[in-house]
Amino acid sequence: MKLTIIRLQQLSEQDRSDIRKIWPQSDIDALTARLDEHHQLYAARFNDRLLGAAIVLISNTRARISQLEVREVTRRRGVGLYLLEDIQAQNPQVEHWSVAAAGSSSPAVISAFMQSAGFVRRADEWVLAAKI
Repeated sequence: MKLTIIRLQQLSEQDRSDIRKIWPQSDIDALTARLDEHHQLYAARFNDRLLGAAIVLISNTRARISQLEVREVTRRRGVGLYLLEDIQAQNPQVEHWSVAAAGSSSPAVISAFMQSAGFVRRADEWVLAAKI
C-alpha cells in the first residue's frame, strides 16, 4: 500500500488511536471540534494507520504548520518530509509557509530536517526559504 497524505475532518476510532500514538498528550475531542476551513488536520496514512500528522492554520495566503510529528518507530523514512511537501501541494493558494519551532526530537534533529525541507529559522519559527 502507498503512503498517502490526507486531510482529516472526521476521525474514526482507529484514527483516534493512531493520533494518541502521534500526540500522546492531545485532547482529541478538542482538536476535532476546532477543525474547519482555517484549522486543518493532515495525516500520513499507510496500511490504514496514521504514521504522522500536523495541524495547519490557514489565513488567506499564509499558513502555519504546528505539531508536525511522526511516530518515533517510523522516523527517518521520509514520512515527515512527504507530509510537509504534500500539505503545501494541497494548498496552492498559500504563498507564505511557516512551521512552529517545536517538536519531540532534539533541536539538532529538527534543524537538520527543516533545513533539508527548504526552511530557514526566523525567531520562533521556520519559514520556507523560497517564500521569504
